Amino acid sequence: MRSCKLPSGAEMPVLGLGTWRMGETGRRRAEELDALKYGLDLGYPMIDTAEMYGEGGAEEIVGDALAGRSIRPFIVSKVYPHNASRAGTIAACERSLKRMRLDRIDLYLLHWRGGAPIEETFEAFYKLRNAGKIGDFGVSNFDLDDMEDAAGLDKGLTGTNQVLYCLSRRGPEFDLLPWMRKRSIPLMAYSPLDQGELLRKAPLRKIADEVGCTPAQLALAWLFAQPGVVTIPKSSTRERVKENFAALDVKLPPKILADLDRAFPPPRTKQPLEML
Repeated sequence: MRSCKLPSGAEMPVLGLGTWRMGETGRRRAEELDALKYGLDLGYPMIDTAEMYGEGGAEEIVGDALAGRSIRPFIVSKVYPHNASRAGTIAACERSLKRMRLDRIDLYLLHWRGGAPIEETFEAFYKLRNAGKIGDFGVSNFDLDDMEDAAGLDKGLTGTNQVLYCLSRRGPEFDLLPWMRKRSIPLMAYSPLDQGELLRKAPLRKIADEVGCTPAQLALAWLFAQPGVVTIPKSSTRERVKENFAALDVKLPPKILADLDRAFPPPRTKQPLEML
């Protein structure tokens, strides 16, 4: 499995299983758990979750999916902004660990910037790392000005920035992504299929036919072709989980990448960071 390096030197896989909106209703729990287990059986090396997802329900499903496995994937979770005080971050991490039945989270993120001073959040991250409760830490939904603020506090150890990024939402390419690349901070792209909207775009479907893959695989393969970018598509069905995994085998020649640039042009001016 391909990976990219975090500033700490640790390796993070380029593909993971997303869990946003899992754990929100008991009616879908069996389906969601089956999708995660199936993904891990296929070889997905990473799971992304958060205490926000299903108010802890997604983390509980992750714990069930991990139970009894000899090989543990790379685990990413996130703390709510309203829990991100010095003491609150530590307590939230402990709750996440308990729900997933883990001793350590590989990458722990501030979900977005809120009222708690990020100085306190980062102090808590350091304490958690020193205690072995987390491996690396990072942020989510931070635009360039937020990243510049964080850079003065984290001693160059911010592991990643998880943001909305896909072919149809390329705003981060103007200034955020170049800034992160200069500092070897990977960008973690969430909603890589734009919640399914991207798959309905006629140009994507046309180019996918030319490549010989599905539109979803093309959209994911484009992200894999971007240096320093990883992604975490979420699906609750085996069919889609398998389809997404196969995107790792899709190679995009320069002509196809140029065609995608014409169909989904990169930004020419600064754009506010989008969030879902």
